[in-house]
Amino acid sequence: MKGGTRKRGKTWSYYFDLGKVDGKRQKKEKGGFATKKEAEAALTEALNEYNNAGLVFTPSEVTLSDYLDYWMENYCYVNCKSNTIRSYSQIIANHIKPELGKYRLKSITAAVVQKWLNDLKAEGYSKGSIALYRDTLSCALTYAVNPLQYIQFNPCIQVKLPKFETPKKETRYVLSVSDFQKITEHFDVSTPHYIPLMIGFYTGMRINEVFALTWDDIDFNNRTISVNKTLIREQAPAKNDSPWFFNSPKTISSNRVIKFGDTLYRVLKEAKKQKNIHRMKGGQDFIENYIEETINKNGDVVNHLIPHKRSEGCSFPLADMVCIRDTGKFFPADTMTHDCTRYTKQEGIKFNFHSLRHTHATMLIENGATLKAVQERLGHANVTITMSIYTHNTESQIEETVGIFENLTQKTS
Repeated sequence: MKGGTRKRGKTWSYYFDLGKVDGKRQKKEKGGFATKKEAEAALTEALNEYNNAGLVFTPSEVTLSDYLDYWMENYCYVNCKSNTIRSYSQIIANHIKPELGKYRLKSITAAVVQKWLNDLKAEGYSKGSIALYRDTLSCALTYAVNPLQYIQFNPCIQVKLPKFETPKKETRYVLSVSDFQKITEHFDVSTPHYIPLMIGFYTGMRINEVFALTWDDIDFNNRTISVNKTLIREQAPAKNDSPWFFNSPKTISSNRVIKFGDTLYRVLKEAKKQKNIHRMKGGQDFIENYIEETINKNGDVVNHLIPHKRSEGCSFPLADMVCIRDTGKFFPADTMTHDCTRYTKQEGIKFNFHSLRHTHATMLIENGATLKAVQERLGHANVTITMSIYTHNTESQIEETVGIFENLTQKTS
């Protein structure tokens, strides 16, 4: 392959022939070198890269920040689901680019990555978060190795997560009936908190399942709730998009139908009645919630939840939400969590919304429900999860166990 160097003014440049395109000869030339020796060295490197990869690309000239943008655009948006894209984008913007983005791609060594991970630990990040950030960077660099051949190997393979002490297993808290009554007396039927609290306590549903409920999911004749969707808050929504969107349930087994009893039946019947009253009183100012279908960069359909006054009109499908304010506007899960956490902390009650789920499962099993029935009710993939996560030995069970053994020994003595 022909190539050479020449002097242009005060600097040197190199050039060489590329393959023909449409029968026409193509040439690569680059200048700006101070000496002929520098130009010759650059020519040798460029020829090697061209012969090995079929293109001229100098990894040492590209920053990690620019490469990550390329990876997101040409790989992630083409191959990854919307949730994965959102996660990668946030991790890259908040945790990788600020520390490593200025480095050239070719300069990202195992030592650089290891120091970054160690610094993350020193800043107080958890082991799980650090592993997630490392894995994101590793995915990007694996693509740079193959198929791109921009770098020879992935340095993330050679690093180790910083050592963490094994944390003590946190005891999951089961609410007493009196504590739950105290919470629902504070957040009573006049508040938008009451309905999701009652649904969570009497069904064991996850918080994003409860807040996704629409009235057509509730069958009053058969007294069942169909769990068929979740409602997720998007951390960085596109301009003009609502942050809330519907998603599929956590797993296949999370799609389920839950029976409910008299108490929740009365609560839900009254809630629907009150909604209709507020809708009548609100008139054209009453807020309805709608589903706006959008397409993200990955080509996925995203169903956003958007509010509109009745007077404004809206051609989108109606989402007749269960968890709303008196105005009709959707009541968000994060507001619920914030308000309940603040109150229960003041009252000395150990509580989060998930404790309703844990309490529901533990009370059922403690009072004779089978693990299989509880598993299906909670939407777990298998009985092992139900047994290991959502049940534990309560004080009453411990006392009962001791009593059983004591009675047995007395009978034999």
